[in-house]
Amino acid sequence: QVQLVESGGGLVQAGGSLRLSCAASGVIFKIYAMGWYRQAPGKQRELVATITSGGTTNYASSVKGRFTISGDNAKSTVLLQMNSLKPEDTAVYYCNALAGLVPIDYWGQGTQVTVSS
Repeated sequence: QVQLVESGGGLVQAGGSLRLSCAASGVIFKIYAMGWYRQAPGKQRELVATITSGGTTNYASSVKGRFTISGDNAKSTVLLQMNSLKPEDTAVYYCNALAGLVPIDYWGQGTQVTVSS
């Protein structure tokens, strides 16, 4: 079992910045990739950014150029630096890890990000 603990959400004005962090713990055989997803009220959960254990990153087009994902394999952590935040970035952000002997998706409990206009 893998546990994911997120931190760093909060309230910020449009144009501001926040940094989210996620730490994985538990019985971790291997982490293949980690990432962030978000879900706004009334909408489906969507990908924000992912990073593989090899360092390959992928971003949603809506955040490209504003958000940066980074990872530390040794510490099993992933960070999401969010700059130039917009009100439409408001959502619950979930940490995700693809991990295990047989790759399985694990999810954090979510952290609220609210961007005021």
